[in-house]
Amino acid sequence: MMTERFELAKDYTISRVINGCWQLSDDHSLNSRLDMEDVMRAFHMLVEKGFTTFDCADIYTGVEEFLGEFVKQLKSGSGISPDDIQIHTKYVPDINLLSEVDFQYTEKIVDRSLKRLNRDVLDLVQFHWWDYDVPGCLEAAGHLYRLKEKGKIRNIAVTNFDTKHFAEIVDAGIPVVSFQTQYSVFDRRPEKSLLQYCKSKGIPLLCYGTLSGGFLAEKWIGQTAVQPETRSQVKYLQVIEETLGWNGYQELLVLLDQFAKKHSVKIAHVASKYILSQSGVGAAIIGVRNSRHVESNAQIFDFELETSEIEEIKRFLEEYQILDGEPFELERTVGSKFRNIMKMNLNEE
Repeated sequence: MMTERFELAKDYTISRVINGCWQLSDDHSLNSRLDMEDVMRAFHMLVEKGFTTFDCADIYTGVEEFLGEFVKQLKSGSGISPDDIQIHTKYVPDINLLSEVDFQYTEKIVDRSLKRLNRDVLDLVQFHWWDYDVPGCLEAAGHLYRLKEKGKIRNIAVTNFDTKHFAEIVDAGIPVVSFQTQYSVFDRRPEKSLLQYCKSKGIPLLCYGTLSGGFLAEKWIGQTAVQPETRSQVKYLQVIEETLGWNGYQELLVLLDQFAKKHSVKIAHVASKYILSQSGVGAAIIGVRNSRHVESNAQIFDFELETSEIEEIKRFLEEYQILDGEPFELERTVGSKFRNIMKMNLNEE
């Protein structure tokens, strides 16, 4: 098994399955604590298997510091060096502070990420702006460009924009190398216009939510209800309700299970492979919660979905509606149940 890699920018490659770290943030789990020693063990195992790219954020409480500890361990160990891994973080100014964002504020947050992560330069900073009605979005993207020129950032990207506002950033000449968005068999909003726009500009998607909080798994087949255990599951239950509904979800699981058995893999692998097979997708971000899943993640590259299987999944999904609006539009809409579970002020120290 060879882990597939993807050239995101000149002289910068990433693994096509990125280790997602949102699930490690302090407030993600609703009723249990993670074994962080085991998570650290998982990080070392993943890197040894070629899964060298990690995704975090300035607003994932405690995660940049945890990755910084991992970097420290790599520095003191033998074999894999901190230069062999890629860490993607984010710049997400608090919604309450948007009107005050200036270059000094942006540099302060970037410097804080550098310090937390034990890095001299940030490999990739993914920019997000909560409210388009508050001016300053383009200027803030420009601040990141200045920090790239100062040598503090290697690559600039965005996350959770809609197509229109993203195009404004691209048109302003900001050298964006990737676009992180929620994209899965449940949430197909990128297919409306974003995917096509990004392809036309040669900007690949880095997709999160591919496994939708763990709802793409055999254990849910035949279940009639579920009690969410994490913030991810709260969110993706809402997505299922608004798209496939519970019955459609159950039918989809059976279809994916059929292909999984044929290839001797799991539903999660088929769901991931389906998204990775879409033209314009650079990588899928899959959450890391423990070392038990490391071997499983590695199986994603052990098989290929046949074109007919990809088409059958696509035909099935097209029988159901896509979530309203552009990517992340519902999450921005005041009064929407999707916005009500968002935490928009996590950067305040």
